[in-house]
Amino acid sequence: MKNSREIFKTIAVLFLCSFLNSCVKDNITRSYTYSYYLPVYKTTAEVRANIRSNTPQEVVNPGKIVLLGNYIFLNEVDKGIHIIDNHNPASPRNVAFIDIPGNMDLALKGNTLYADLYTDLVTLDISNPLNVVVKKYNEGVFPYRSYGNGFYNDSSKVIVNWLKRDTTVTEKLNSGNATIFPQVFYMDVLTNFSSSAGKNSSSPIGKGGSMARFAIVNNRIYTVSNSDLNVFDITNADNPVYKNKVNVGSWNVETIFPFKDKLFIGSQNGMFVYNISNVDNPSLAGQFSHVQSCDPVIADDEYAYVTLRSGSACQGFSNQLEILKLNNITDPQLLKVYPFTNPHGLSKDGNLLFICDGSDGLKIYDAADVNNLKLIKQFSNIETYDVITYNHLAVVVAKDGLYQYDYGDVNNIHLISKTGISAAKS
Repeated sequence: MKNSREIFKTIAVLFLCSFLNSCVKDNITRSYTYSYYLPVYKTTAEVRANIRSNTPQEVVNPGKIVLLGNYIFLNEVDKGIHIIDNHNPASPRNVAFIDIPGNMDLALKGNTLYADLYTDLVTLDISNPLNVVVKKYNEGVFPYRSYGNGFYNDSSKVIVNWLKRDTTVTEKLNSGNATIFPQVFYMDVLTNFSSSAGKNSSSPIGKGGSMARFAIVNNRIYTVSNSDLNVFDITNADNPVYKNKVNVGSWNVETIFPFKDKLFIGSQNGMFVYNISNVDNPSLAGQFSHVQSCDPVIADDEYAYVTLRSGSACQGFSNQLEILKLNNITDPQLLKVYPFTNPHGLSKDGNLLFICDGSDGLKIYDAADVNNLKLIKQFSNIETYDVITYNHLAVVVAKDGLYQYDYGDVNNIHLISKTGISAAKS
């Protein structure tokens, strides 16, 4: 009898355990929360009708910067160009915004502005910055954008914005069915921004920066894509004519910097120097290889200055300034290496070297002796990206604003204005 009771208890316990296990199993779930972006399209006609001087917009995601005369032209990544009246650097005014979807780069000469609109080059008359006029479209001259996660855009229309969506998916772990996520595009925008070298002059060519991918030399625009150097004839400023394409020999080209009859091209694995004495047929004059890293470059008569930084897009781990001796342009030689935190854009005016060191701020050096750079001043309370120097004024693009510093007196370099940048909106 006792054995019967024990057997009954055992059966009851096993049954109850099985029942409870089933109940628990039915209630085990797992949730995934993620964000994705949906494209907003307009027709080509709608986009072109809106390329003009529109109402000023907040600066949210600043990109390349070019200075010309008393105006600052600041790229809003993938959106267009802010026009900032800088007649009074102590009180700059954001006066207009040119809507150019897909815009990443720009260059200026005289009263003409050149900018990319995804695959097209658009030419604008900026004689009156408050009433810019489109003069020409060169269609299909730049590579198509590539996107992640298998997303392909509708090529018959133009993406003008992205709408962020947040969603949560819940699945039962014992259901036997795998969770299927919708095919979405996770937008990963890489912002490239600017800087420059040399002294201010009366040149009609806008002063761009070390992060630029457009450069103007006399009557030519030189642009770089991931692997190519493109040439446009702008003898007739309103009518750019595509002339040539040269393969640079690298798939990771990032920046272009003109100096005299040379183009210094920065890539993730080295610096390339191109001779443009034959303006329509640039030829490789020299190169210098380094470990894979983001690579802005500027140059003067004797040296090239290259900043290397780590970052997800570059997949590198070096954070340093490399100074190359250019006594033999065909074979630049590494002269000196200086460690930095996360250096980005840089600019040089005479013996003053300005370096945007990411979260470590703006650093200004006496570079009279390149073997012994001397730190003169550091502004460490900002996260900097790019800098252009001209007429004793350093214009700095930072995470939270557009800063302007007066360096007329090297013993009293000081901030004179800041134009705030709004927080990005979802």
